[in-house]
Amino acid sequence: MKHPFSFAAPIRPLFAAALCGTLAVTGCSGVTGNARTEPAEASGDGTLRVGLILDNTGANSFLNGPQLAAAKLAVKEINAAGGHKGRPVELLPVETGQDTASQAQSLVQATADVVIGPTDSSHASAAVDILSRARTPLISPANTAAGLSSIASGGYYFRTAAADVAQGPVLAKLAKDAGAATISVVYQEGSYGRDVSAAVSASAEQAGLDVLSAVGFTPGDAGSAAAAIREAQPDAVILVARDGAQGALAELNNAALAGSRLILSDGAFSRYGSRLGTKALDGARAVVPGQLPSAGFQERLLGIDPALKDVSFAAETYDAVTLAALAAAKSEDDSGRSIAASLVAVSGGTAGGTGPAGTAPCASYKECLAGKASGADINYDGESGPLAFDANGDITSAAYTVFTYGADNNPAATGVETAGRAAG
Repeated sequence: MKHPFSFAAPIRPLFAAALCGTLAVTGCSGVTGNARTEPAEASGDGTLRVGLILDNTGANSFLNGPQLAAAKLAVKEINAAGGHKGRPVELLPVETGQDTASQAQSLVQATADVVIGPTDSSHASAAVDILSRARTPLISPANTAAGLSSIASGGYYFRTAAADVAQGPVLAKLAKDAGAATISVVYQEGSYGRDVSAAVSASAEQAGLDVLSAVGFTPGDAGSAAAAIREAQPDAVILVARDGAQGALAELNNAALAGSRLILSDGAFSRYGSRLGTKALDGARAVVPGQLPSAGFQERLLGIDPALKDVSFAAETYDAVTLAALAAAKSEDDSGRSIAASLVAVSGGTAGGTGPAGTAPCASYKECLAGKASGADINYDGESGPLAFDANGDITSAAYTVFTYGADNNPAATGVETAGRAAG
């Protein structure tokens, strides 16, 4: 997960490392087949029930509010448009005091047809193991770990957030757009650093850039990596890191690799200010997944929760609920198997990972149903942007907000870039 956005300023604090643990993505669900591509017979009871896993605790508990508000808003607007087959969609009670597995089990017992969550990538397998056995789709609005693309879920796992590796083409493009012909990548050791570094290098080569070096480091020991990068003399340096980012930036600055030559991955993004030397990041750029939701969407969220201060993952949560309802509408059945079988189609995707040619997107549950009634295929482009699931349940288009740092080492949003695929 990544990309907290507040109403006041779209700035991401340094907490991603706490939410992105090592994953065991093989799963132990025992579910065979692929529910995303296999036809399903109608078996629902006529009432669409949506569950929500809110797994954020402690300093990260503020992330629960925007997801809950977004789920409530989606259900409210779906019901205002007629609900599912004339019946109101139900949002099941949320139990934030329980761990992920306990919440998932409670939602199965409450006969949830689809579940939204969790936020933390390292919690995904616990939810998948329980929900896939129950043939209940899980749609995460925030999981970003690359390994989840291959999690064993029987086709019941989806996510409306882009995988970490989706930023690779964007980081490479930022270097090329700035006039760089050569780059070096310095990355923090670990699955995030290695996966994103590999994606950056591959994308840079495809873009015609010369990748001079890719050097790993461990937090607190980036000096030798900075020296190796300086020796390579690249036009641009791309830093892929999380909790080791500040130390790496300090070492790069000491090696005269600073300012506009630097491009930061989402995990390295922060307001550094006086924590780094004067003008260390002046002109540097960074990316954060997603984009600040529209003013209209924010107003509607505040109508649900007037005390809301943050909109992190709200758009992705809203889209997850809406997609589930549209999948039920397409299949004319609210069972989990039918929803899983229709989610790829209503997102505008195919098993091959590309949207159906000639299908105009629709932007709301009401609009999509109106199109369906007139014979059009459903191709939902949501509050978070185009989605289009592939055969892994990954979105195939991902928006990134670009930030540029000033002389005070603090970032300001300066644009949006889109990656053509959410997973590499």
